[in-house]
Amino acid sequence: MIREIPMKMSLKTAYAAVILLILSTAGSRAAVKPDTTEKTASAKITNEAGYVSAFIDGHKLFAYKHENVPFKPYIKELYTPSGTNILLDSPDDHVHHHALMFALSADGVGFWEERPASGKQTHTNGISIGTSINDNKKTCEFSGNLNWVDPKTEKTLLVEARKVTVARSIDTEAVLLTWQSELKPAPGKETVTLSGAHYYGLGMRFIRSMDTGGAFFNADKKPGKIFRGSERLVRSTWCAYTAKANQKDVTVAMFDTPGNIRHPATWFTMTKPFAYLSATASWHTDSFELKANEPLCLRYGVAVWDGKIEPQQVETLYRQWLKTLKKNDKTNKEKK
Repeated sequence: MIREIPMKMSLKTAYAAVILLILSTAGSRAAVKPDTTEKTASAKITNEAGYVSAFIDGHKLFAYKHENVPFKPYIKELYTPSGTNILLDSPDDHVHHHALMFALSADGVGFWEERPASGKQTHTNGISIGTSINDNKKTCEFSGNLNWVDPKTEKTLLVEARKVTVARSIDTEAVLLTWQSELKPAPGKETVTLSGAHYYGLGMRFIRSMDTGGAFFNADKKPGKIFRGSERLVRSTWCAYTAKANQKDVTVAMFDTPGNIRHPATWFTMTKPFAYLSATASWHTDSFELKANEPLCLRYGVAVWDGKIEPQQVETLYRQWLKTLKKNDKTNKEKK
């Protein structure tokens, strides 16, 4: 509100009134508390009520649940550009399937299943959020540290630095998410042995309508080896799945990066009695000794489109994603 200074007023009195107006305005601004929202132009990310949620051009792209989770934080929702969520959280048949989640075994303690003896992942020291617009690309991201705890001893086995980025670009019709987990033994531990079942890693459970009638395909056009039933394991740089989400065709792909252990990834896929996709590193056949002075960094991409997408389109986005990672790595290295 604009305040008028009366015309009939001494210079000294008028000066005092102006000072009072400035101070009162500054005080009202200082009283406004910052919210837990980062916003840049049309990119916004929030951290409220135990969820980190990302929005670009007003459309929600994902929701990450990190509070009130008994065993592990996870991405509960992931949307196509038109706004169709493709993830299913904790279905009755497998309550431990939490949409898009990451888990392994550490020193024999499983973090995938959710039983009394299962390990727990918990965030520590809060979560950082941010947004940016660069090279015609709108980006939202969050990062945080997690402890992987053995419930029997209540001791931390692993520490993880987790970073998730989601982006939209004017030259692609996909929503592109990057998941990064850097793992190292907890302070005081020299080594930790990583292992797991053939589906351990970054796994994705789809909504019910995507369980039937869908088709998996990969960069090398390989059918994969049958592990059991409809479960297959195939090594390739990326793996994709096309199905109907609420009567609409959608395509989702997962990308591996050359910097990951045992590249190209071993993809776990299944179609019966439900559809599932995991990025693994053959933990079931080859365990890995993680050393204190040699952190293990795993990075995967998840792309989601509306409609049926051809393999060449997936390959094109995969190559663009790799270039972006390389550019970002170079930028971050120069900043250091």
